[in-house]
Amino acid sequence: MQNSLFSELEDLAKLIEPALPSSELIALAQTLPPHVRLGTCSWSCSGWKGLVWNREYSETNLSRYGLTAYNKHPLFRTVCIDHGFYDVITASKFSEYASQVEDDFRFMVKAPGFITDPMDRDKFGSALGPNAKFLNAADAMKMFVEPAVEGLGHKLGALVFQISPLSDTLIKGIPGLIDRLGNFLNKIDDLSHKAPDSVIAVEVRNGEWLTQEFIDMLLKTRATYCLGVHAKMPLIEQQLHVVRALRARPLVCRWNLHPNNGAFGYEEAGNRYSPYNKIVDPDEKARNRLSQVVNAMAKANKNIYVAISNKAEGSAPLSVIELAKAVQQHQIAVGKK
Repeated sequence: MQNSLFSELEDLAKLIEPALPSSELIALAQTLPPHVRLGTCSWSCSGWKGLVWNREYSETNLSRYGLTAYNKHPLFRTVCIDHGFYDVITASKFSEYASQVEDDFRFMVKAPGFITDPMDRDKFGSALGPNAKFLNAADAMKMFVEPAVEGLGHKLGALVFQISPLSDTLIKGIPGLIDRLGNFLNKIDDLSHKAPDSVIAVEVRNGEWLTQEFIDMLLKTRATYCLGVHAKMPLIEQQLHVVRALRARPLVCRWNLHPNNGAFGYEEAGNRYSPYNKIVDPDEKARNRLSQVVNAMAKANKNIYVAISNKAEGSAPLSVIELAKAVQQHQIAVGKK
């Protein structure tokens, strides 16, 4: 009797219903090329009631069971599993995620921080000393790449290695770090036969990385650059030389943090934007520039993965809609020329 009750409660928890999309939203989604995949950074946001979910659900249930409803949104054809940066995710958990979405959905996944952060840190983020596991390819394969490929299979889109912000001392050593990163990337096995649409993407948090040596290193590997729209990074225009050099490869972009939030970071931005149901700080410049990049890559028929955070403008779902509109408007403008 007790087991039956627990099973019934679990089944009820899985009944997460999507918000009913408008005809305008459906029509907007149909204007995007099939290889352009837009989505959000994570999906367990209870504040998206009326935008993604039909009512408010607990973040625990959304995290476990929300992807099916998320994938019902006409514009959501990718999502970035951001919590992979903080926790090692098993192949079975990846498989559970994959089972909740349609066949043409593709996941972006962040690598664990213990692989991509040069420093060991305490629970508050303060550096404790050098990280002995930094850019350890064996750990990356065993604890990230292999589980992601095994669990997500052909639904894997991008494996994102986000190098954490560097101290002033480490910035001076970037030439050596570029060599080290290149050696690391060349040791990551090619598992594309199991995930044909997948790409390895490198995201950085210091503009000093964006040198010709960095570009040359990426060109010698199978990796691409993750365009980072972030308060700590130069504007999109100042990153385009890297994107253009790698234009033969898929486009990966993560729009994380509004430039105005550079002074106070993610936690304060969360306090400002919560419950993430409206755009608070519109960044039209970034949106319009990004739409131009998306259209240029779409014309080249490359896979495009773009994930947007709630911290970008205040509400990731609304930012995705506005970006899709900008992409559509850019297509119209180009067509009139």
